[in-house]
Amino acid sequence: MKPQKLFIMTILLVSCQLLFGQLTKNPWEKWNFLIGEWVGQGNGQPGQGEGKFSFQADLDGNILVRKNHTSFPETANSKAFVHEDLLIVYPGSEAQLQEAIYFDNEGHTIKYKVTFTENSVILTSDLVAGTPRFRLKYVPIDSNTVKIDFEMASPEKPEEFKMYLEGKANKIN
Repeated sequence: MKPQKLFIMTILLVSCQLLFGQLTKNPWEKWNFLIGEWVGQGNGQPGQGEGKFSFQADLDGNILVRKNHTSFPETANSKAFVHEDLLIVYPGSEAQLQEAIYFDNEGHTIKYKVTFTENSVILTSDLVAGTPRFRLKYVPIDSNTVKIDFEMASPEKPEEFKMYLEGKANKIN
């Protein structure tokens, strides 16, 4: 084989390996500490609650799905209620690596941008005029415990997030 053909074939082979390596990379790698089933407790403005949630890859690994169920007991100020929600994380636009959309049994829909720090996953809602903003953080404490913060910012001060709910969850599976 001539050196020129050998050089071209080598370049093609390396290019294919690089492309294949990029296509098979796990898009949920930074979420690995959250994959599984969890039980937890938390408190905040709605009161003291107990719940369970799960994170699982779905649709052949193309999306990540969180299902959540939280029960809040009756208090002097409110009746008992159940909060359920569904969060779907998906590949984002070129500028945003991942995005998410949230739905709950109260009729809310929230779009999030996903960012990461060295040890956390942070979902921050889009800026929409006249509506509150939300930020959801998952921070691992150890391999079986995660801290969860859910913050809100008023429409007037959309960058000033304040704690709304906080809690911890333990991995059960």
